[in-house]
Amino acid sequence: MNKHILIADDDPHIRDVISFALEKAGMQPTLAEDGRQALDLFRAQAADLIVLDINMPELDGLEVCREVRKFSDVPILFLSSRDDEIDRILGLEIGGDDYVTKPFSPRELVARINVILKRSQQLTPSSTAITPGELRLSKLTIQPQQHTASWQGQNVTLTATEFAMLHLFARQPTRVFSRDTIMGSAYDGNVYVSDRTIDSHIRHIRQKFAEKGCENIIETVHGVGYKLANCQ
Repeated sequence: MNKHILIADDDPHIRDVISFALEKAGMQPTLAEDGRQALDLFRAQAADLIVLDINMPELDGLEVCREVRKFSDVPILFLSSRDDEIDRILGLEIGGDDYVTKPFSPRELVARINVILKRSQQLTPSSTAITPGELRLSKLTIQPQQHTASWQGQNVTLTATEFAMLHLFARQPTRVFSRDTIMGSAYDGNVYVSDRTIDSHIRHIRQKFAEKGCENIIETVHGVGYKLANCQ
């Protein structure tokens, strides 16, 4: 079944370029010319992923993302005109999965979308009480098949990228991972992202667990990288 991608950008040329590239890749694009229309279209018909331009009339991309995150964990990829917007795009309060800076290569955009969709694809949950592959580390529980994480029984809602990172840490809880290793695992080694992108995702994971009472789910090892904290 073709993946449905919602594209929101006020530049008709960019919409057409992305739409053409996605159709060539076997995906089904839906186009929105502003943030308000994008939100209305998504509420009417859910998409498998949303491509959001940051600067749009009516509602900008960040406002759309905040609204969508109130009722959906759909993967979101931002289009940004400035690379230095990354901290704001993937900041603690937003919940984006990735970003591409304009001007961009349509091939790279499609590659990033494919990586995100691959990560976010969920297997059918097991009907048994114990899920194969489940990880329990004191108060932290990760169920890969359900794509869920919880702290002391409280579900922690993570994006596909955030879950991939946390799962990596949990599989080897004593190992310190470099940013390059995290990048290669979370993005399948096919797409380069900046260190700031990795750091933003880590901060976002920490905030979500802090809201459930976990003071520090991921430790920073200065000069090396990150590791799972003591899940007590």
